[in-house]
Amino acid sequence: MAAPMELSCWGGDWGLPSLHPESLTVMAYAKFSGAPLTVNTINKSWRTPKGDLPVLVSEDIVISQPAKILNFLRKQKYNADYDLSAKQGADTLAYIALLEEKLLPALLHTFWIEAENYCSVTKPWFASRIAFPLSLYLPGKMSREALNRILLTKGGPPLYSLTEVEAQIYRDAKECLNLLSKRLGTSQFFFGDTPTTLDAFVFGFLAPIYKVCFPRVHLQEHLKQLPNLCRFCDDILTCYFRLTVSGHSPAGQDTADANLQKLTQLVNKESNLIEKMDDNLRKSPQHPPRKLTTLKLAAGGEESSPMSRLSP
Repeated sequence: MAAPMELSCWGGDWGLPSLHPESLTVMAYAKFSGAPLTVNTINKSWRTPKGDLPVLVSEDIVISQPAKILNFLRKQKYNADYDLSAKQGADTLAYIALLEEKLLPALLHTFWIEAENYCSVTKPWFASRIAFPLSLYLPGKMSREALNRILLTKGGPPLYSLTEVEAQIYRDAKECLNLLSKRLGTSQFFFGDTPTTLDAFVFGFLAPIYKVCFPRVHLQEHLKQLPNLCRFCDDILTCYFRLTVSGHSPAGQDTADANLQKLTQLVNKESNLIEKMDDNLRKSPQHPPRKLTTLKLAAGGEESSPMSRLSP
């Protein structure tokens, strides 16, 4: 019997199982390969993450970073790339390198550097999942790390100012999206009808851009002009995470409908009970209203009561 495997990762919103690209990548690969992961999302009741997420724990083995986690799953016989040829395997590595070089900087900028997005969406969302007082510190640390990562790869000559860097990373990201759209074409997945590692990485990078409701949607607007990539994300959410385009699982919707029906029945029952009580009150003998005892005032016009003595 295989050892149990637990994945700690950031949770989801806006119809996504996770907002975190690396967490999404691992979660998608586990679905594609059939790996039985127990997913634990970070929230206030969990230990605040001290390292990079996602983190996979299997017995006494602790692994972080998506590539290392995926390699571990393959060694456990959960291989989504089993049917790929050598050339397709090489193409997978090339496209993943393209994603990390061209698309990741713009994704980091959209979430963590763009001031309006960060202040109104990213920072409050992540802070709400982290226990106080680290919630006041960790989002800012993640933002600084994102900026350092961008400048480390894109901040050298001839790009010296942040404005020049921003313009370049969005040009690169749009070029990358166009290449991905052309490579996918009309296929369901990048290598035919079965999802692989490349599909997991592309989904992990694209889905947050596609789904999260940011005030500044520069890159999202371009992605939505590539319908095959949007359909690709929607199909994975529907087929593998059982999420509809609106972000609700069919089972969850059934539960919500059942709860609404029970609530309606309860309201109707309470309404009938109130009407019956009202009829009984009207038929009961009427008594004159009870007079209230006049309160005596102490000297100075204050009420001589315990409450008045407790007032400052």
